Amino acid sequence: MQKLLIKGGKKLSGEVVISGSKNASLPIIISSLLFDDLVHFENVPKVRDIFTLINLIKVLGREVEFNEEKEILKISNKNKNKYFAPYSIMRTMRAGVLVLAPLLAKFGKARVSLPGGCSIGARPVNLHLEALKKLGAKINVKNGYIDAIAPKGLSGSNIKFPSISVGATESIIIAAVLAKGITKISNAAIEPEIIDLINFLNKCGADIEYNSQRKIIIKGVKFLYPVRYRIIPDRIEAATYAVAALITNGKLLIKKVNNEHLKNIFNVLKKIGANIKIFKDSFVIFRKRKLKPFKIITKPYPGFPTDMQAQFMALATQIKGSSVINEEIFENRFLHVSELMRMGADIKIKKQKAVINGIKNLNSAEVMATDLRASVSLVLAALSATGTTTINRIYHLDRGYSKLEKKLNLCGANIKRVND
Repeated sequence: MQKLLIKGGKKLSGEVVISGSKNASLPIIISSLLFDDLVHFENVPKVRDIFTLINLIKVLGREVEFNEEKEILKISNKNKNKYFAPYSIMRTMRAGVLVLAPLLAKFGKARVSLPGGCSIGARPVNLHLEALKKLGAKINVKNGYIDAIAPKGLSGSNIKFPSISVGATESIIIAAVLAKGITKISNAAIEPEIIDLINFLNKCGADIEYNSQRKIIIKGVKFLYPVRYRIIPDRIEAATYAVAALITNGKLLIKKVNNEHLKNIFNVLKKIGANIKIFKDSFVIFRKRKLKPFKIITKPYPGFPTDMQAQFMALATQIKGSSVINEEIFENRFLHVSELMRMGADIKIKKQKAVINGIKNLNSAEVMATDLRASVSLVLAALSATGTTTINRIYHLDRGYSKLEKKLNLCGANIKRVND
């Protein structure tokens, strides 16, 4: 098992090139199971979740070629389709449950393990399953597996989610593309990653409309034709490096981004004292004055993203005064708090609310990552701490950040990856 050794106290300065979005890549790649011909993707990030998904796609009978240097992924149908997604792969990647949708839509049957992944709350799949039932699927969950069939194929239906779910929205979009008739989704998630999925499918011949009132209308088509498609930049990665600039009192040029996707985060950063200069597909960020404490509430897009909560908590430890974070998406996403406190942070938790009292300096310590975003929050904290911090269980970090230590080291950080 590997770990990171981070010597803190270095101001970051330089350029960071942002990779393709992991959260957009996963459902788009999974939707390739709907196609009969070669599908070609660009800007696919080199992260653990992508490699896990590639293994799953291969298990399901597809031929995969991933040019890691050029970040180009090609998936073709070998006409050896399989319908079983085993626990051995699914246990490390929650998004894998999405394969249920294209397998049902294309072949009318699937056996998929219940998913694993980060320990940040229950994130049940019941919303996926109940919606798929409305499209005509018959589903049975037993012994850790979802067995599903659609003997008459899938048919359009009206689906209103009781709560906003990114995964369930993606699942029904993928399932409904080839379904008979029209599917109408209400209370849908409208994250940029979902819009990217819709854009991809529409370019391939799908008929999908959406609006800002969280409504998506899908008119089923008989087949899809493949195109060459470029994945959007990773907004969470871009925002993470923006926080890295501020927490080290440095200055970074963040390149290859979609600034429209970052507006909600930019608004908070500007309020707390960041100077942000926005260009066509890049931005520069640095402090223009002492940073001010803040209050944020995580909400579905276009609200403040839960995937940036941990990073902002690390930043809050270095801001004089009390900052407040309310986590309203997941019920168990403060696992990084105890590790930040090992570094000297002053944080108090009451249910889903965290109050962070800024301190002068964090101290180095040996800490343990518990999930993807918690991992990177510890990296940020270590960059600003005195001494050398050891971060264990960094396989979580590798699930979602491509070449993180290389990108940071090029900007002046001192990070070493070592084996236990």
